Amino acid sequence: MIQANDPARPALKVSCIQFDPEFGAVAKNLARASELVRAAAREGSRLVVLPELASTGYVFETPEEASALAEAVPDGPTTRAWGALAAELGIHIVAGIAERAGDALYNSALITGPDGYIGTYRKAHLWHRENLFFRKGDLGFPVFETALGKVGIAICYDGWFPETFRKLALGGAEIVCIPTNWVPM
Repeated sequence: MIQANDPARPALKVSCIQFDPEFGAVAKNLARASELVRAAAREGSRLVVLPELASTGYVFETPEEASALAEAVPDGPTTRAWGALAAELGIHIVAGIAERAGDALYNSALITGPDGYIGTYRKAHLWHRENLFFRKGDLGFPVFETALGKVGIAICYDGWFPETFRKLALGGAEIVCIPTNWVPM
């Protein structure tokens, strides 16, 4: 494998897309995200990062809302849609999703690439009212081997904690993607 500081390593174009997902409008949000991902890929991006909870929007009012919008990963429709898009475009996508795992809900991000689903990160540091809807992440800080290098993921508020980056660095992360959805309070 080529090392990150090796001049022989090809340049990597990354797009971090911030749009305003409409709360609860999953089909509309997926369509908008797809447009933006396609535009980034046309401009040469090989890694595209979408917002936190990009498919559902962010501000949940009740646990029932969160439950109704959460999906299984990797077998849910949103993960499959983003996987198909990544395969079609030959790129990698990191995107936030409300994940259902059994009876538990997580504020998660998935990574998918040209060959399909790669992995999931579950937000470790829940912010404000998130603990009313989501459980604290239980997967640690995984680092995913990809054709682009070793990719770590943190979600929004995780970025405020130095331990997040220390753990990812110790795991060998060369790139850290941070899906975020900053909303007005």
